[in-house]
Amino acid sequence: MENIDWLGHDSFRISGSKTLYIDPWKLRGSPPPADIILVTHEHFDHLSKDDIAKLSTPGTAVVGPAEVTGQLTGETHTVTPGDTITVQGVVVTAVPAYNTSKFRSPGVLFHPPADGKVGYVVEMDGRRIYHAGDTDAIPEMAQIDVDVALIPVSGTYVMTAEEAVEACKMLRAKVVVPMHYGVVAGTVADAQRFKELCPLPVEILEPVA
Repeated sequence: MENIDWLGHDSFRISGSKTLYIDPWKLRGSPPPADIILVTHEHFDHLSKDDIAKLSTPGTAVVGPAEVTGQLTGETHTVTPGDTITVQGVVVTAVPAYNTSKFRSPGVLFHPPADGKVGYVVEMDGRRIYHAGDTDAIPEMAQIDVDVALIPVSGTYVMTAEEAVEACKMLRAKVVVPMHYGVVAGTVADAQRFKELCPLPVEILEPVA
């Protein structure tokens, strides 16, 4: 867990040979500039152009699906589920992220499989970290083998705590961190319930300012 900071909701900073952010949103203070920014999809609480601008330097690279990179300028890398790219020496694999049972309206999923929204597996400094993105428990998680998994637990738009437990029965991780609660949906009680039920070691992080 060293050098992994939860910034609230789905936002994380991973520090090491590079400074990497995932889904930066509602950042506080003066965060360190980003070498790499990963964005899972285009919804407002994941793609924040203001926060990307706050973190960016001329050398910052942003990775995301076409619905993300098409809205940005500067160095961007467009990915679809299954793609693996190397950015500034960091290996980034885009993995599927989609709903199976969370509906915007009857028959209309919040995050349909066909949209190509993603999570990421990041390989940096000898460590593999999985950020699941906005997703339900999906069969593709059986292919995930990482040191750290960052997993949504709040329900409504993503897995409930109980569904996240089922996801953790598929994936392999040394430690799991619950996310996607406390702002848009869910509370710390969801994270605590997940920790009580999860078959894998769980660490609940406090948001870093």
